[in-house]
Amino acid sequence: MTDGKSEGAFRTIGELSGELGVPQHILRYWETRFPQLRPLTRAGNRRYYRPEDVALARRIHQALNHDGFTIRGVQKLLADAPVPMAPAASLTGVRAKSPPVPVDILQTLTSIRDQLQAALTN
Repeated sequence: MTDGKSEGAFRTIGELSGELGVPQHILRYWETRFPQLRPLTRAGNRRYYRPEDVALARRIHQALNHDGFTIRGVQKLLADAPVPMAPAASLTGVRAKSPPVPVDILQTLTSIRDQLQAALTN
């Protein structure tokens, strides 16, 4: 993280907005469209995004801005197949700022890596 916070630290809406490169009002809009995204709110409606909220916001951002999904498409994606996420920091050689990797993909990649290693040693 460029702000010096650990991966497990709570983020304010300003910090998450800066990390994702989206305006704060977009994050507030996402909260109205994705019931899974529910940051903690404190006095004065100050939002604090937990690590799981940050991971979900990254996933939503990726789907909307890089994968070509619409809001409705992401809603369906999240409702139909909520994929458990492995923290990106647990992957060897991956930068800590990388978005989380779905567990099933991580398992598949690990299996492929093991097969390649076995083939190279023979």
